Amino acid sequence: MLGRGVRFQYLARIRFGQWLKAGDGVRFSGLGTGGLTLGDRVSIGAFSQVIVSTSLAEPGQFIRLGHRVGIGEFAYLGGGGGLSIGDDCIIGQYFSCHPENHLHGDPDQLIRLQGVTRQGISIGANCWIGSKVTVLDGVSIGAGSVVAAGAVVTRSVPAGSVVAGVPARIIKRRAALPTPQAPLTVALAAA
Repeated sequence: MLGRGVRFQYLARIRFGQWLKAGDGVRFSGLGTGGLTLGDRVSIGAFSQVIVSTSLAEPGQFIRLGHRVGIGEFAYLGGGGGLSIGDDCIIGQYFSCHPENHLHGDPDQLIRLQGVTRQGISIGANCWIGSKVTVLDGVSIGAGSVVAAGAVVTRSVPAGSVVAGVPARIIKRRAALPTPQAPLTVALAAA
């Protein structure tokens, strides 16, 4: 289900799962060494950009969105150093994800000519990322984590964490929850 003005660039490098919903004006670009992979039942909000690379000279790596991933409007997902988002993640509006960083150590040279570093970003399965969150290069967000609205995530986050702030810090841990793959067993006492 595609909205008005949805664009696909470098289509040969984009792999689609079953059922994609993209709101009006969404732009997808598969330019990169590993292309763009969209899992089953992915939903991308209007006016978002999912772009593996913006440079022909130094193509980015990849973007992989798992199954049942939902992303709100006006999001930017870059794949310069690689971006992986696990299954069943929900992500709010204005999400911004930047898996590369510009070098800037030489004050006598233009920043844009100093190159970039690329470590990549990984977001585990079953995460809830609030609106207006920014995730920077080198960050891994563990499965089952929650990132509060407006946070800037500059360091990796263990599974089951709740983080907030600028820069984001752990404010609490979620209680252990059974995963969908591991059934909950209940022992009944004899009456």
